Amino acid sequence: MTAVVPIETPTLVSGTPVVLRAHGYEAAIASVGASLRSLTFEGRDLVVPFAADELRPAYRGTTLAPWPNRVVDGIHHFDGVEHQLPLTEPNRGHALHGLLSWVDWNVREATDDSVTLVATITAQAGYPWWVVVSTTFSLDADGLTQTVRATNLSDTPAPWGTGPHPYLVAGPATLDEWTLGLPADTVLEVTPDRLAPVALASVTSDAERFDFREPRVLGAVEIDHAYTGLIPDAGARTTVTLTDPSGTGVAMNWGTDCPWVQIHTADLPAGPGTPGHRAGLAVEPMTCAPDAFNDDAYDFATGVVSLDPGASHEAGWTVSAR
Repeated sequence: MTAVVPIETPTLVSGTPVVLRAHGYEAAIASVGASLRSLTFEGRDLVVPFAADELRPAYRGTTLAPWPNRVVDGIHHFDGVEHQLPLTEPNRGHALHGLLSWVDWNVREATDDSVTLVATITAQAGYPWWVVVSTTFSLDADGLTQTVRATNLSDTPAPWGTGPHPYLVAGPATLDEWTLGLPADTVLEVTPDRLAPVALASVTSDAERFDFREPRVLGAVEIDHAYTGLIPDAGARTTVTLTDPSGTGVAMNWGTDCPWVQIHTADLPAGPGTPGHRAGLAVEPMTCAPDAFNDDAYDFATGVVSLDPGASHEAGWTVSAR
């Protein structure tokens, strides 16, 4: 007689929980999607949280790999071969945010202030490469730093990109009252219906909507756009700041490994009254542009990485209280 092996199910809908604490910060990590479930400083939310036993709302806090943002129509060309990805953004007809957002990552090397999670992208339709991905969340006095490292296990080069998807929270006021500082000269224009990339433009082309090089109140603007032409500080880091009228705030910074950032004011189709509508500001540093896998289709450098067999690529970012 064949023995029946019981199937273990996760205790929580969001997977294995890990809580990190250090220097007044507390970060809750969920293994499904290697997601940042919550982040607080001295009890104050720095990101829009979700419950440990809650199905994660869309892509809130997840790790995006092997591409951030979207692949238009799910079709991409790499080394002369056309690939068709499953369409995971059906209302717009695109492949959205990679292949690992709903995978249960394996938790490794957890300590009081750091945890590493690992997942493997298996060769599949639309992405016929094996890539192992690890991500480490760590707390120190400067905040929460996440690094993502990918290694190509295949015998041919693989297209690669990554980024996070947190919704930042400045304080108790509404998003419309928060002050945004975004040091970027250039915005990627997109089609209004499908958000497909069109062309790069100066942020001054629609300054009221896109130009936050000098910090100012967000107001009622609706943004779901990628920026580039980032303006680094003396340490070669780009810093986005968000400040509440009460004086509290949050910042996110990263290095030259992420030359793009997606900004989204979290506008939901159903509008005001919908849970999550304009609840936080998505700030998503990205190693590459939207639809970067179709690099040849654009007259600007998308930043897509061609990851050679056996090679690795790493990127990281930090969220901190202000």
